[in-house]
Amino acid sequence: MKNVSLDETLIAVWKQVLVEGASSVKLGGASYPVILLKKKRLREVTFPHDGETIVAIEQNPNTKSRWAQMARSGKKVMQFIQGGRYLAVVADGKLITYGSGKK
Repeated sequence: MKNVSLDETLIAVWKQVLVEGASSVKLGGASYPVILLKKKRLREVTFPHDGETIVAIEQNPNTKSRWAQMARSGKKVMQFIQGGRYLAVVADGKLITYGSGKK
């Protein structure tokens, strides 16, 4: 996955999980299972990028955030977490990164 940018990877994961409804995400010849979190019924997938582990999780529409509001209105929203910190969000195909931690 070293030849694919982080931005492209995050959008590809969002698309495969939330748009295509894939049961696994395919990245660089490898496949990563999409799991359904039992309690909140949200989809989640964990995958590596440049030696780091990233967790992608479907936005919970039952919270008070602006992203949840978008999810309630029917938009497809996914959060990305790396090292316990929010890295980025993809909302309806648009990537927004958090902070300046992006390489």
